[in-house]
Amino acid sequence: MNIKKITSNSTDYPDVLRQLASPPKCLFTQGQPLKDFLTLPRVAVIGSRSITPYGKQVTEELSAGLAKQGIVVISGLALGVDSVAHQAALENNGKCIAVLPSCLERIVPRTNLSLAHKILKNDGTLISEYAESQPTYKQNFVARNRIMAGLADAVLITEASLKSGTMHTARFALEQGIDVMAVPGSIYNASSKGTNSLIKAGATAVTAIEDILAVLGIKPKSYTQRVPIGSNQQQQTVLDLLASGHSDGDEILHLCQLPVNDFNKVITMLEITGKIRSLGGNHWVIS
Repeated sequence: MNIKKITSNSTDYPDVLRQLASPPKCLFTQGQPLKDFLTLPRVAVIGSRSITPYGKQVTEELSAGLAKQGIVVISGLALGVDSVAHQAALENNGKCIAVLPSCLERIVPRTNLSLAHKILKNDGTLISEYAESQPTYKQNFVARNRIMAGLADAVLITEASLKSGTMHTARFALEQGIDVMAVPGSIYNASSKGTNSLIKAGATAVTAIEDILAVLGIKPKSYTQRVPIGSNQQQQTVLDLLASGHSDGDEILHLCQLPVNDFNKVITMLEITGKIRSLGGNHWVIS
């Protein structure tokens, strides 16, 4: 598997991790050398495992934006926000670092084994502080959060409840003087209570990729989203609404003022032709 062991005495050991209250005694890495990423801007994108359509959309858009700006996306390969962040970055030719709670020989969760392979194929890196003989304990999931925070220039939380491992990562970041950013959400959504609480406590509110770049002190590279061409005016109206940031099906139906049957036909044809895709929960985005 070509796994490399880096001890705390090694010159390849990241200096940023030496600053941790309890730095890992050694690291096991697979893929590109970790030192190759330390000269690049890096953002840890983390959040809820029980991701909502809203959380999925903002995580995809912001992670894709980071990748397009040449920023390395760090996450934990967990279900939910982590997986979405990695996948969105990879789809936009971005580089990923995945910090695992298990040894590299036993990817956790197993359902993300193919995603781990994609990260390696796209010149990314997998990291763990656990040797092959070590079992995966529950506390490993919290412990690896300090490594994600320590490797990042800033931490972005797209969706999180008040009591979650994500909040532990935010705490680790704050203790290390690392900028914490959070995406605001509905006050009625439990999955946004953590992010809303962080913003009230002083975290930077993020509503666009430009907010993240401002925190990092990076001038944005210009790029334009390609809006697909519809086969008729009804399709184009829906595509233009999606391109402008709308994703909720009921909201788009109201704005385009189409009869329900016609609207459903338009959505079906756009999905069949691959111009849009479903986020679940009657939310849609341009493919």
